[in-house]
Amino acid sequence: MKKKITASQKRIMMNPFIQFFRFLALNIKILMVVALGHGSTRTKN
Repeated sequence: MKKKITASQKRIMMNPFIQFFRFLALNIKILMVVALGHGSTRTKN
């Protein structure tokens, strides 16, 4: 079954600016995790 997309959801999905900012926010989150260390198996010398 298909889920119905509301007009507001469609507007958010179609808006390139909102998509761009969400993309940036996701990248910043990933970079923070990588920069602050995420319990990797490699040991620091």
